[in-house]
Amino acid sequence: MSEEPPEPPDAESVLDELSAATANSRSEPSDHSLDSSEDAAREIERKLDELMEQVHGAFPVDDVQFDEAMVRENLEELLLMLIALHGETHGKELISDLNHLFGARLSPGTVYPNLHNLEEADVLSMHAQVRTKEYAIADEEYVRATVEQTMVQHLAFGLLLYAFLPRL
Repeated sequence: MSEEPPEPPDAESVLDELSAATANSRSEPSDHSLDSSEDAAREIERKLDELMEQVHGAFPVDDVQFDEAMVRENLEELLLMLIALHGETHGKELISDLNHLFGARLSPGTVYPNLHNLEEADVLSMHAQVRTKEYAIADEEYVRATVEQTMVQHLAFGLLLYAFLPRL
């Protein structure tokens, strides 16, 4: 006798659960008046590590990994997220974050064109420094809409796969 496959959760309940899981550990807005850039870097790294812990804690499996192809496919959204967390940052730091968080070893030739495209689209602002360019979010509405759309697409795809698994 075949068992009825479980009903997949609806997108709203998944969003509610994820919101509840992350609400308790959300960090306060960034304080950019830290004593030194080294302290600021440690604070951003701590916040990024907290976000990854929230992701790992939201799933009932021990090993949540993001492969490099997925990072490449979602590079724009990841860059926007990282820049928003930093407040203002440069490409070398973003490349380092992508490596630290996702194990993705992306070249400057992959990252910088995305930054330039976002700047040309007025999503990012760029401030030239002596030896680098600092990027900041210029269009928060675009960033929110883009990240939200990508999140919903990934959740919907995950729910589709979840609904399919019992049929195997």
